[in-house]
Amino acid sequence: MDTPKKILIVEDDQFLREFYQELLGEEGYLIDVAADGEVGLFKIQNNEYDLVLLDIMLPKKDGIQILRDLKLNPPKTPHLTIVNLTNLGQDSIIKQCFDLGAQGYLIKSALNPDQVLQEVKSYLTKSS
Repeated sequence: MDTPKKILIVEDDQFLREFYQELLGEEGYLIDVAADGEVGLFKIQNNEYDLVLLDIMLPKKDGIQILRDLKLNPPKTPHLTIVNLTNLGQDSIIKQCFDLGAQGYLIKSALNPDQVLQEVKSYLTKSS
């Protein structure tokens, strides 16, 4: 049997964090969470994940700064897939995230739970 994929959700909104945790957990993924950017960066650098869902607007350290920090100090996981999951849709921010190494960019308000699940499965398939 395949080892379950490990996903880190870096999201400050408690409702959304718990919602995504439950949604993905029910699919058999191992879920870890971080409520702010500092904890998120620490977890990314000190644990191995298959996928990180990274919000941009976060307390203590935003998602763009996390991506910058990971460029300077790469995570333990060599080919970690990082997907921004945010409500910021400005082209300049999206471009900046991709330039800093994000592999995907999802707008929370534009996706229903099934679509988020499909996107996660798609990114995990690409990365394996």
